[in-house]
Amino acid sequence: MASTLDTRRDQMFPALSDAQMARVEAYGKRVALRAGDELVKPGDRMGGMLVVLSGAVEILRPVPGGEELVTVHTRGHFTGEVATLRGAGALVRIAVRESGEAIELDRAALMRLIGADAQLSELLMRAFILRRVGLLEGNKGELVLIGSLHSAGTLRIRQFLSRNGFPFTFTDVDHDPDIAQMLERFQITVADIPVVICRGGEIFRNPSNSALAECLKLNAPIDECEIRDVVVIGAGPSGLAAAVYAASEGLNVLVLEGHAPGGQAGSSSKIENYLGFPTGISGEALAGRAMVQAQKFGAHIEIADSAVRLRCESLPYVVELSDGRSVRARTIVIATGAEYRALALPNLANYVGAGIYYAATHVEALLCKDQEVVIVGGGNSAGQAAVFLANGCRHVHIVVRRAGLADTMSRYLIHRIEESPSITVHGHSEIAGLEGDGRLQRVQWHCGTTNKTTVESIEHLFMMTGAVPNTHWLDGCVDLDEKGFVKTGIDYQASKPGIFAVGDVRAGSMKRVAAAVGEGSGCVSAIHRYLSS
Repeated sequence: MASTLDTRRDQMFPALSDAQMARVEAYGKRVALRAGDELVKPGDRMGGMLVVLSGAVEILRPVPGGEELVTVHTRGHFTGEVATLRGAGALVRIAVRESGEAIELDRAALMRLIGADAQLSELLMRAFILRRVGLLEGNKGELVLIGSLHSAGTLRIRQFLSRNGFPFTFTDVDHDPDIAQMLERFQITVADIPVVICRGGEIFRNPSNSALAECLKLNAPIDECEIRDVVVIGAGPSGLAAAVYAASEGLNVLVLEGHAPGGQAGSSSKIENYLGFPTGISGEALAGRAMVQAQKFGAHIEIADSAVRLRCESLPYVVELSDGRSVRARTIVIATGAEYRALALPNLANYVGAGIYYAATHVEALLCKDQEVVIVGGGNSAGQAAVFLANGCRHVHIVVRRAGLADTMSRYLIHRIEESPSITVHGHSEIAGLEGDGRLQRVQWHCGTTNKTTVESIEHLFMMTGAVPNTHWLDGCVDLDEKGFVKTGIDYQASKPGIFAVGDVRAGSMKRVAAAVGEGSGCVSAIHRYLSS
């Protein structure tokens, strides 16, 4: 298949006109370019953008064993990609090929330009997004993940890197013919996996998400002394919507996300009933666009740093983070969503990530290609997963406690399932047992109407049942209902003034992406009223 670099090069690397360069120069300064100078190396924080006036600047992508040329910027071309917006670590090396001159904008000046010039903003943003897409294609990257498709730790790291849009090279210890030499070279063993070889050859054995984020410099530094107008906790659809609207209206916004943007919706393979996307969009893509949009307006987004406690006894409110730091805010938006409920099976934890999954993205789909799978649940997420997995799996079994799907799933998904010969719905049924040696190998389900238990040699089970709110960290700050969801008024304000709850974590929410986006954007007007009172 043709790559983005082949098909959309003109949009990835457009040349600015003389008039456009003059508008850019109003925000920056001229600097000299000297042949041979290295301007940015992989891992350096992207501090801004260059527009080439004369000479040439080359962009090189690190790959295992060396580098490959991405493009050469000449007059009118500019550097930068999505990492530039958030001050994250660079994925490329930028070097001067031919001496000349350029316009230099630091990150603050670039953000002012994007906010003030609609035409240039559209051109720059499209280029930045497409450049990141191009860097993700081809499964290339200087970061190397050594692991196994049967390892829960490997799956967690692949999910984290993929959903955060970071390119990497995956080496499978079970199938790579050169694995023995690689293990010897880095002095690691199969027992160490998953292993991540980061920039500069630094080796991490089964690293946490926060350790990966630090290694990759995903986040810009946080000023703990700063008092934010809004701290949004959770970067699902509702949290990102709140961030976009609050930042676009001039509020100082910080978003905290423990894993990756998108929340539960980010694990949806395709959402087809979201307004404005008639051919559908994956939850991951929708979240990625929303995240870039929030950053465009100046929101600071912190990945792999969870809120562990909310201190609400006095103002400003204080959010304690998983790495020991804390941040302060005048208002808080709770958007931590909900998790799928785990089945009450004694050995379920043994297979999480090793046959049991809570998401159905392309990462998980690769693990079960041409195999049978079981999906537990009858909601839209389960339906989306079934339709998606049926494209590559031998057969998909949907196990639901109700008679069927009519009461819990959108009609368009039910129709797709009914028309697919690769999907079977097992009504009035529940998972009765799991078996396997180190990884899931057999699944049992029991049908209440026939009193029959079915045992199948199936190695992949997707859990999409019910919802448990992520509210354990609130430490009694706000009132919860009997199921642990946050109680709110009609303006999404919780029982404590200045604290708001939106999306799936809120009691009475609709549990739909569009509704979550509406709540996130809608609460911003209430935040303005509170801040001005």
